[in-house]
Order: sequence, then C-alpha cells, then structure tokens
Amino acid sequence: MNSPVRKFRRLSLALSFALGLSLSALSLNACLPSSDSPSRETLVRKESAALNEWFKARYEDELARSPQTQTYLGMETSKDKLDDISIMALEEEAALRKAWLADMRRNFDIDRLDPQTRMSYRLYEYGAEGKLAQHDFIKHDYVFQHISGPQSDLPSFLINFHTIDNEADAKAYIARLNAFDRYLGQAADRAEAQFAYGIEPPKFVYEKVRTASKNIITGYPFDEDPPSPLYADFKEKVEALDLSDGAKDKLYTQAEMAMGESVKPAYERLISLFNAQEASASSDVGAWKLPDGDAYYAARLKHYTTTDLTAEEIHEIGLAEVSRIQTEMKAIMARLGFEGTLKEFFEYLRTDELFVYPNTEEGRTAYMTDAAAIIEDMKGRLDQLFITQPKAGMVIKRVEPFREDTAFGAFYDSPALDGSRPGTYYINLKNMADQPTYLQQALAYHEGIPGHHMQIAIAQELSDLPRFRTLNGHTAYIEGWGLYAESLPDELGLYTDPYAKFGQLSMEIFRAARLVVDTGIHAKKWTRKEAVQYYLDYIPNPEGDIRAEIDRYIVWPGQATTYMIGKLKIEALRLRAEDALGEDFNLAEFHDVILANGSVPLDILEKNVDNWLTDKKDS
Repeated sequence: MNSPVRKFRRLSLALSFALGLSLSALSLNACLPSSDSPSRETLVRKESAALNEWFKARYEDELARSPQTQTYLGMETSKDKLDDISIMALEEEAALRKAWLADMRRNFDIDRLDPQTRMSYRLYEYGAEGKLAQHDFIKHDYVFQHISGPQSDLPSFLINFHTIDNEADAKAYIARLNAFDRYLGQAADRAEAQFAYGIEPPKFVYEKVRTASKNIITGYPFDEDPPSPLYADFKEKVEALDLSDGAKDKLYTQAEMAMGESVKPAYERLISLFNAQEASASSDVGAWKLPDGDAYYAARLKHYTTTDLTAEEIHEIGLAEVSRIQTEMKAIMARLGFEGTLKEFFEYLRTDELFVYPNTEEGRTAYMTDAAAIIEDMKGRLDQLFITQPKAGMVIKRVEPFREDTAFGAFYDSPALDGSRPGTYYINLKNMADQPTYLQQALAYHEGIPGHHMQIAIAQELSDLPRFRTLNGHTAYIEGWGLYAESLPDELGLYTDPYAKFGQLSMEIFRAARLVVDTGIHAKKWTRKEAVQYYLDYIPNPEGDIRAEIDRYIVWPGQATTYMIGKLKIEALRLRAEDALGEDFNLAEFHDVILANGSVPLDILEKNVDNWLTDKKDS
C-alpha cells in the first residue's frame, strides 16, 4: 500500500534531486512568474467553476437516492419508486456525507474561490457538519408522531404530488402503492428499535397516529363505505385520462389489489405496533426524559436556530418578548374601549361568535374566498417592498379531510421547479373556531405573500446558485422571514381593522411564547397541562389551537423556537442598516440582500448584510 508518508518521502527525494541539478541555473529572473502563468483571476474562475460542478454532482447523487424528492420537485424520473428509509440507508447517507465533506476540503482551496462560491463552500460545510451532528441522535427523533409521521406523510405525498397524466403514471402510482408495505415496514422496524432503546413518544401520541392510520384504510376497497382517500384520489386522476373504459377498469383492479396486499397489511402492522407500545408508554412529554435528553435538546436548538443560544437564554428572550408585545396589545385594547384585563380580552376573542366563520361548508368557502382576496391585494403592492419577485404562482387549498385531525393549522408547500405546480398555502378548516377572523390576515401574509411564498419561490428561482442552496433550508431563516413578513403589511397600512392589527400581535406573541413553552417542556420539565395553561394565560389563540400547538412542540423539540429567534435577527439587521445608511436606506434593496442568497444560517445572514453595508458606504 502506498501510504501518504511513503508518497511524501518519494516526493521529497525527487524534489531534492531536481533542485540539485538546477541550482546553478537559478537566477532572479527565473524566480519571477512566467508570462505564461495563469492570472489569479483565471485560477479563481477555474477553481470556482470546478467546485460548482462538484456541488452539482453531489446534489444529483443525493437526488438519485430519493425518488420522492424527484416527484416533489416535479421531475418524472423514478416515479414508480419510494425512498429507502431503513436504518441502513440512513447510515449509508451519513457515511456518504462525511466522505463528500472530506473530499471537498481535500480537493478545493477556499482561498481560490470567488465570493459567492466561497459562501457555497461554507454553507455546504455548515450543512454537512450539522447533518452529521444530527445523525449522532438518529434514534431520538420519534419515527411516528402525529405532526409529520410516515403514516400520514406517505398518502399525502401521493395525493398531492404524484400526478397522473398518462397510463404510465397510473401504473407508477400502483407500483408505489405496492411499496407501502416495504416503506412503512422500514419505519416500523426503526420505531421498534427506538422503543427498545428507551425512546418512546408520550402516551397521548399513540391515539393520534392510530386514528390517522385507520383513516387511510377506511372506505372502499377496504370496506363498503365511500372510497378511501387513496382510492378516491387514484380514481379521480385516472378518470381524467383519455383511456378506454376497459383500460381504466384494469388500472382500478390493479390499484385495489395493491391496496389489499400492501397498503392494508402495512397499516395493520402499524396499528398493532401502536397498541403494543401504548400499553407501556409514559405520559412524560419532554426531551429530558430520553437517554442523553439534555444533550439531544441542546443539539436540536443549535440545529433549528443556527445559534449557540442555550435553553435558558432562549427562555429568557421569550419572557421579555411576551412582556413587550403585551404592552402593545393593551394599547389596542384601550383604543377599542374594552374595560377589563388583557386575559379577559383574550377570552372575549376566543368565545364571541363575531370572530368566527360559521362551522359549515358555506363558512369554509367564505374563509377561503376572503383569504384569497387578502393574498391578491398583497400581490398588487409588492413593488413597494421587493425588487426581486417570484415567477411561480401561489394557490390556497384546504387540508384534506383525512389528515385534518393531525395537520398543522396552516402551512406552505413550495412550487415545482418546472412550473407545473404552484406554491400552495394550506389551511386546516376542520373546526372554524380554530381559525378566527382576527388572525386571518397575518396568517395569510405568513404562509403566503409576502411570507413563505416570496422567500421559498425566490430561492428556487436563483439560477446562478447550486441547487443545495436554492432548495435546502435553515428553519430559523425561513420561519424568521415568515414572522417578519407578517409585520410588513402594517407598513403599507393594511391592518386597518384594529382587531386585525391585534391579530398580527397575537401571531407575534404566539411565537414569543413558543420560546418559553418549548424550553419549558423540554428543559424545565413542564407538563402538558402547564404548557397549555401558560398559553391560555398569555396568548389569545383559541383553546383547540393551543392544545394542538402544545402537542406539536412535544414531539418536535426545538423547532418552535426558530420563528422569533430568526425574526429578531432580521429586525436587528434592518435596524443596523437603517442607522448606517440613514436617508440612503432602501427597504426593497434590504429585502433583496436578505433573500438573494437563498436560505442561510443567521450568522452568515449577518455577514451578508454587513458586506452590503460596506459596499454601499464605499460606493
């Protein structure tokens, strides 16, 4: 074997020999660069181009490992396959990531890169190191939980992202149905190993995931009820094809067989697994209860916030922000002439029918119509806030009934890269009392425009950046932007109703209180009941919404802290820019700086703004 030491010795001997032969020929002129030597500009251009090609190859390597990501991005490749989510596949991904990071460091010189490629180097390094650090706690994240578990995510993926434009697409859908047993079996194997290690979801989670699982195998062809969610989706898509009735019937029969032989047994195994684990599960809810729980929670905070803030520091920031926002709320309450305490005003908002659409199909339709009008109005005002604007469109959809019980109150899905699917703002309208009118504006701004759609669609359309930068994300940046974006319409005078302005503050205090509650649950050993009560005391959200949110934080440690941490950083950077530039400050230009590099950790975002300020002052 040729070890590095032996290679170094041979190289040293060769160099010594060559130097000995040529020493007498050396002169001053010989020490100067040859006229044929490439300039530094040429070296930087070549090294940068080479690294960007390397990034492209690594992204394609990762993409090839995920057929579902290919479909999510609107690609037609591997449409008949599902991902490998086995523990072996996850270990393999970590090994590849570690090898790729070493390869980049070994073969590329960061000092020979242009500024944008140097940033890509740092971001790739940051991302790889972060994912490897997460891999150290691979057993800790609950495999099955009600917010984003495979029991709901997999059918939702087929329904929302697997298009059927021809017979081949229909057969690919059936092939994926036939892969349910393998896919969910891999998840079940991981959950069993996790449980044996002492990592178990809180007891309340099992009923939620069991119900979601039963929802998938309820209805035809599993029983004689109306069509199950998957079958209804498949049939609706196939019905739209230009095929003979015989060809369609053959596809329906094949789908029914796949559901009976793969989908049904996969979910029956999950239900049995949930029943068995629930019997001995604990009702404790915090990450502190897990093996190495404190270290795990600290790692989650670092990953999600992209900072080194401790749980205690985040908790204190939350308390301070809650106090600040309540002061602003009291001013609006006084303006409205409400006589009573802030907590009494919260109760008024939660209970008065004035603030709720009817809990009927007509009420749901009215909510969707009004939400669409809010977005359309905002679209017409974007020139006042942004230079760069997305080409992709955006639509609003209701969360499908089969996942209403476990889905977020609202969320956003990004558009397809080829423009075949717009960005989508989903709103959960299961219970209209959980979507009060006074929150409607701020929620639409956060999930849609100028919030997530602006940031995510713009990032996807940055054609001069590597794909890992335009498609990957850092939660503190993404959710920080979403929360910051809620306040921008106020600068345009769009919160004309004081209740809507109070709703914007309600959304803000909601995120501030998350800092308190998330750290309370996972570091300070708060119970589920204590967390709910804190929210009831300090924020005006409906009780049903509050309980759903607390259950989300319990199974997703750290994620809820990102919104306010990211928003505070963006606001601090804007204030710095306003102070530095004075009358030369341009808000649209500032937003371009925030959005023009895709998602970045907060410390790199700060450097980007500082570099922009330096350039502005020098120009």
